[in-house]
Amino acid sequence: MADVELRKVVKMYDNVEAVREIDLAIADHEFVVLVGPSGCGKSTTLRMIAGLEDITGGEISIDGDVVNDVPPKDRDIAMVFQNYALYPHMTVAENMSFGLRLKRFPKAEIKERVDEAARILDIADLLERKPKALSGGQRQRVAMGRAIVRHPKVFLFDEPLSNLDAKLRVQMRIEIKKVHQKVRTTTVYVTHDQVEAMTLADKVVVMNKGKIEQVGSPNDLYHKPATKFVAGFIGSPAMNFIPCQLEETAGKLHVRISDKLTFPLPPERAARYKSISRDDKLLLGLRPEHITDARSNSGPGFESFEERLDVTEPMGMETLIYFPIEGAQICGRANPSAGAQDGAPLKMAVDLNNMHLLNAASGVVI
Repeated sequence: MADVELRKVVKMYDNVEAVREIDLAIADHEFVVLVGPSGCGKSTTLRMIAGLEDITGGEISIDGDVVNDVPPKDRDIAMVFQNYALYPHMTVAENMSFGLRLKRFPKAEIKERVDEAARILDIADLLERKPKALSGGQRQRVAMGRAIVRHPKVFLFDEPLSNLDAKLRVQMRIEIKKVHQKVRTTTVYVTHDQVEAMTLADKVVVMNKGKIEQVGSPNDLYHKPATKFVAGFIGSPAMNFIPCQLEETAGKLHVRISDKLTFPLPPERAARYKSISRDDKLLLGLRPEHITDARSNSGPGFESFEERLDVTEPMGMETLIYFPIEGAQICGRANPSAGAQDGAPLKMAVDLNNMHLLNAASGVVI
């Protein structure tokens, strides 16, 4: 087992800065997910940890040793790729043991390691099959098994579920989490899917344009985003952003969205935002679950309003509702029994206890 640390790591491709002086500490046994849109630098960062990409500047250390100039085979890491890369002419057992056989491990130890990994991954009955006789999910387990038998210091996963269908991806997410609970190896996992990041990680690293936007637990990123990018990227459907201003009326702080929509702030929020200039251009951030039908929610901090719905999406346990406010398309979540209909008005409630205010110019959450 080992910790991994990146200090001021830079990666340049000609004049393009793909990774921009990132600092990241990954603790021993931790499951860390790098997440972000295509081109944000997450896979490049993973490949630099693996030694598959040279770093332009900075330092990478594994288990306290700087590995900038250490070749991949000597870093004691195991990588699982999007492509399973299994040898078609070998059985599952032969594929899993290939690296150990190259290093001339004793046959008894190889068998013991393969059998143990197969038991963990629930593929013990597949050891004599060849890859062509396996499903996509089974092939992915074999690729994971090939990594597990090596007993590496660090596991690296590069979008391993991208080739699977939606249902199988859910199953494999659960399997990967179970494996990590049994094999407590330090793990770095790359994905563009924020659901994967939220469900798998001990710690999530959100990247954007080669930089780290925020590092935190899934709950912290969801409930306490630091920037508009993080607030909009984490969560599905995404957080709503509505242009607004603060104003004081009769000694109380209000958030004004339009001439007809002005809400008094709950005392706790009012105290937090009291020092903000009344001239600042702001964005009101609200997650869809904090905009719902008025019948379902009421109490301190809940304010009601009525709008005509554009579109509704019945989802079974809830109905997603869409409507415009001041040119912004807003998404909320309503109870299926609320009677939400396309083109019809609906009385709704907004939960200001869970609101966010963002600086419109910088995108920073206040």
